[in-house]
Amino acid sequence: MSNTNKLSELTGDYVLDPAHTRIGFIARHTMATRVRGNFRTFDGNAHLDFDASPRSSGRLTIQAKSIDTGNRQRDDLLGKKFLGVDDHPTITFVLTEVEQSGEANVKVTGDLTMRGITRPITMEFQLTGTETDPRGALRIDFTGSVTINRKDWGVHWKAAAGMVGPKVVLQFDIAVIRKP
Repeated sequence: MSNTNKLSELTGDYVLDPAHTRIGFIARHTMATRVRGNFRTFDGNAHLDFDASPRSSGRLTIQAKSIDTGNRQRDDLLGKKFLGVDDHPTITFVLTEVEQSGEANVKVTGDLTMRGITRPITMEFQLTGTETDPRGALRIDFTGSVTINRKDWGVHWKAAAGMVGPKVVLQFDIAVIRKP
């Protein structure tokens, strides 16, 4: 794998590689435990232009019912009560700005829509690798995270106080492939 610190060389149109991407989360369940999980089904694409951020755009669509914490009963509860999958089957992120914030770091800003509520978020991503695959396509890997307050998206829980914390860390290990 070859790394590059010149993000401008990576300008182009990309499609998400779901086989090499992980979209996960961590939420505090009780005072002493955390629940970790991920989403199994998603797709996305982007046009990245690190020299002219306003020309960058992209979209990530997550199938909310694909939530997976390793416990089917909890997954059903999270899908129905927290994410409202019956009325809101997808979670979307629409990229509005990309700004280089270091040699191999970028700030990504966009609109996150969950449960029909859209709010802007900004995440810091680190370029973790680039390579040309055997078919000649450029692959790029990024990792990043952001902490959100689930209540900002109407995700409330009426259980005993302290059972489920309001802060959720969204984690992204993203692999994209440049289109020819």
